[in-house]
Amino acid sequence: MSTMSLRLPTSLHRQAKELARQEGISINQLVATALAEKLSALAAGEYLQNRAARGSRREFDRALSKVKKVAPEDYDRLTVAKPARE
Repeated sequence: MSTMSLRLPTSLHRQAKELARQEGISINQLVATALAEKLSALAAGEYLQNRAARGSRREFDRALSKVKKVAPEDYDRLTVAKPARE
C-alpha cells in the first residue's frame, strides 16, 4: 500500500466526508473505490473501442443473415415513441 497526498477543493472534501460518513467508510476507502471505478470504466471503454476497431460490417451482416426471420415475442418488441405535441 502506498500513500498519496491529495489537494481537494473544500466543497468536494466536505461532500466526500459526508458521503463516506453515510456509507460508513473512511474517506480513504471512498476515494480508493471511486478511483478504482473510474479506472475500470476507462479500461472498459478502451477495450470496447479496440473490439469495435476489429469489427467488420461484412462479417456482422454474414452472422446476422443466419438468424431466423421471425417476429419477436410481445415482451421483446420495440415501441416507437410518439412525438411530443408542441
